[in-house]
Amino acid sequence: MRLPRWSARVGLAVTIASSFLASGLIVCASGTESPAELDAARLHLRRELEIQGVRDRRVLDAIGKVPRHEFVSPHQIAHAYENRPLPIGEGQTISQPFVVAAMSEALELGGEERVLEIGTGSGYQAAILAELAAEVFTIEIVPSLAERAEGLLARLGYANVHVRHGDGYAGWPEQAPFDAIVVTAAPDHVPEPLLEQLAEGGRMVIPVGPLRAQELVLLTRDASGIRRSRFMDVRFVPMTGEALQH
Repeated sequence: MRLPRWSARVGLAVTIASSFLASGLIVCASGTESPAELDAARLHLRRELEIQGVRDRRVLDAIGKVPRHEFVSPHQIAHAYENRPLPIGEGQTISQPFVVAAMSEALELGGEERVLEIGTGSGYQAAILAELAAEVFTIEIVPSLAERAEGLLARLGYANVHVRHGDGYAGWPEQAPFDAIVVTAAPDHVPEPLLEQLAEGGRMVIPVGPLRAQELVLLTRDASGIRRSRFMDVRFVPMTGEALQH
């Protein structure tokens, strides 16, 4: 199975990200960033991710278009385009842009797909997916985050994103099958309901394992069944709800 092109460059990505941060090139610290400054920071982030190994032009263009500063709290806006996760409240985070881009690239979206996301969080990953696919169905277990993300995505014009408050372990069976599934919280196993909702030819990206030993895996379904590849060590918040009962 072909792995994402950047899978062997994670160490390089960390090194380059550290050098960018040390240089201060992508850090805006005034707290009063103008729209032009935010646009410049977003495009700089796009270039950084390309250097780190992200090659899918559509993914890079989505990163360069979606206003990440809208998805962080007001006191974090100065850090919105740094290549690192940021807290969004309720013990949750907005993922590192490199991880968002890498997971999106691994799905190999062409624009016509229906995508399921488990773990809406701030809504940023859903917005990126909305730029890449026809429809996005996203589930968030924390009510306040689901409500906030739904309002923000609607305000930004993402009419092709459908937000549900609920336990993502069971997926969204009435909308299945899905051409792609992305999970942004880590269970200790791959939920069987999600596998059942993955269409033939579909791809799922999911972090699996305990907090300090998680790996990001790619699962693909073909006529012979499910194939699994590991390609990156990660650290996501644990999946809660029904995942804890299995």
